[in-house]
Amino acid sequence: MTKNPLLSLQPEGLYCEAGDFHIDPWRPVKRAVITHAHADHARAGHQLYLAETSCGHFLRGRLGADIHLLPLRYGERLRHRGVTLSLHPAGHIPGSAQVRVEYRGEVWVAGGDYKVGPDPLAAAFEPVRCHTFITECTFGLPIYRWPDPDTVAEEISQWWLECRKNDQKAVLFAYSLGKAQRLLAMLPRDVGPLYAHPATARMNAIARQSGYALPATEPWPTEARKGAAEGLYLVPPAVEDSQWLRQCGAHSKALASGWMTVRGNRRRRALDRGFVISDHADWPGLQQAIAATGAENILATHGQTHVLVRWLREQGYHADNLQTPFGEEDEG
Repeated sequence: MTKNPLLSLQPEGLYCEAGDFHIDPWRPVKRAVITHAHADHARAGHQLYLAETSCGHFLRGRLGADIHLLPLRYGERLRHRGVTLSLHPAGHIPGSAQVRVEYRGEVWVAGGDYKVGPDPLAAAFEPVRCHTFITECTFGLPIYRWPDPDTVAEEISQWWLECRKNDQKAVLFAYSLGKAQRLLAMLPRDVGPLYAHPATARMNAIARQSGYALPATEPWPTEARKGAAEGLYLVPPAVEDSQWLRQCGAHSKALASGWMTVRGNRRRRALDRGFVISDHADWPGLQQAIAATGAENILATHGQTHVLVRWLREQGYHADNLQTPFGEEDEG
């Protein structure tokens, strides 16, 4: 690995000393470059936020309209203290970005969260050539291999139809930013009414204002209703233990997540169904993304780092772990 790393871990987070800025810091800093607006990457309290333009809209929606925000378009270059910085599509969620940092001929890329598979909304992952690539590996085990998204959409539709026949509400847990909008764009509109929880509806509204085309949803019922069970209810996982769900009458619960690859995860959460669809790269996706960068040095973070690092070393890469306190707030 590089003796004098261009990016290194500090108590506040990943830091570029040459440019005096942090990437997705978890403590308040002077300059924060944000890869995407999920709460485990975008925290309150920074003096300046730099993010992709549409990501900036979500940041204002989550952190407040008064944050000091510098928007940057994909591919646009910013030079600061001799460091050239640019953002490139990560394919994770709308507005998600990889951060390219160049200084004195050395190029590092912090991948943030990313996926290489198709998405109806997020800009497709763009490989960025570099010397050192910092990769997430949330699903860094060989068992994680995503099925075709169209097949998963059909599975969800069939479950929805089964719920209608059984006079049940179809309650689908999906994170309010990213996963929910992706599902909304994927699901057919002829099965029945679709309701978006207020937290999800708020993210939908920001997405539409940012130029993303999303179909309309029905207004969320203000009181739990034991009738009208024909709908699909798109809700964040936090609603799983809510009073609304306890009082809503007959329902079937499902989660859309890469974690549903492991059947035991569904049983532990007492879910009726689990649909394997993720906004992160699977095992083949991680290999594809890393190879496309041309990087010789790989730092693995946020997930199953040891397994991926061992595999990379076997392939001839200079690879190591980069431990961070990032969580899995987006439910995979």
